[in-house]
Amino acid sequence: MNDELQHLRNLGKTSAQWLHAVGIHSASDLRRLGSVDAYRAVRARGFRASKVLLYAIEGALLDVHWNELPPDLKAQLNGQLDEQRPGNKS
Repeated sequence: MNDELQHLRNLGKTSAQWLHAVGIHSASDLRRLGSVDAYRAVRARGFRASKVLLYAIEGALLDVHWNELPPDLKAQLNGQLDEQRPGNKS
């Protein structure tokens, strides 16, 4: 099987399977949804993904290793995740 998501940097078999399970089947699907919403969809589906998945998705979209993402970008992603958390009154 030729899985487009697995050809993106940072995304392996498990990450790709989780993304497929939430309806993300291509790089364009992933770009359209964005890293924060894709990560949230994976977590909402019940998968126990760590924040590394969030960074891996962002890195895949930027074509850089997730560990090379600048700390301020990781903080921005975490902030976006917190802003959109259900029950957050901000």
